[in-house]
Amino acid sequence: MSDQDEFDDIPGTYLFDRHRSRQGYHLNMFFFSLMKAENREAFLADEETYLDRFPMTPEQRKGVIERDWLGMIKLGGNVYYMSKLGATLGRSFQYMAGAMSGVTQEEYADMMKAGGRSIRGNRSKTEQN
Repeated sequence: MSDQDEFDDIPGTYLFDRHRSRQGYHLNMFFFSLMKAENREAFLADEETYLDRFPMTPEQRKGVIERDWLGMIKLGGNVYYMSKLGATLGRSFQYMAGAMSGVTQEEYADMMKAGGRSIRGNRSKTEQN
């Protein structure tokens, strides 16, 4: 049993373990490349050409192009590396968390100020059925 299997029953949990690390290696190297100003500029000037530098899967590439924040996590993206893309696009971590939660940045902030998401129905996928 992998570590990931232990957490599969928790809704919204995508453990960044050695399996996801391997899966997302090239995706995360793309994110990390955005630490350099010249790379940010090159990406913003021509995203498709810049992404050609990284042998990502078609799904990972699509996730970047479509700004599918949660999809990138599921495909092996490390949220801290992914924040480099968010910053490059002028998006806050709070914005990304809201998008991953299916709400706006403001709704996400309000939810956190109110104590976070309700635990009811969020402990186990079996509770949701």
